[in-house]
Amino acid sequence: MQAELLQGRALYREVVLAKLAHARESVWIATANVKAMFVEQGGQFAPVLELFDSLAKRGVGLRLLHAELPSRPFREAFDSRERLVRGGLELKVCPRVHFKAVVVDGAWAYVGSANLTGAGLGAKGEDTRNFELGFVTEDFDVIDRVTALYQAVWSGAECRSCRLRSICPDPILPANAAPAKQRKSDGIQLGKARRLRR
Repeated sequence: MQAELLQGRALYREVVLAKLAHARESVWIATANVKAMFVEQGGQFAPVLELFDSLAKRGVGLRLLHAELPSRPFREAFDSRERLVRGGLELKVCPRVHFKAVVVDGAWAYVGSANLTGAGLGAKGEDTRNFELGFVTEDFDVIDRVTALYQAVWSGAECRSCRLRSICPDPILPANAAPAKQRKSDGIQLGKARRLRR
């Protein structure tokens, strides 16, 4: 696997500034915690939702899969951005989500320990940010596996057999709904399409 291991502020520079901010088609984010974080834009620090709003304005599809209710400042900032509220930023909650990932344009991925928070992927200083590690890659196999897990949770495919359903605040798949069918195209299945033979 071709990948680069990053830590600390290098994660913010590579994941947020170099890749996420320049997405052309889509950004899928998975995180346990969501907080109001700041990022550099045009020489100033601005809320990450301002960046999301500008991406949505350009037609970039944005998904945020998270485990807990976002922080109050994040929710307030979100509520003030009409484009995001109208669907520019899709949000789904699943209390079992603990993986942290960012997939940009279906062609680049970050997988690591950092949440979508200031101390995780945000612009905090070196002496106040969390100690985080993660790798970034364009490896098809890795992107395929991350995308498969993300889509399985996002679509509600995991809801039917989930043993935490009774305490889930907002199940993605309603109790009386049929499980989402996995789309097949030319015999390709998510999670198995480009799996490397070992």
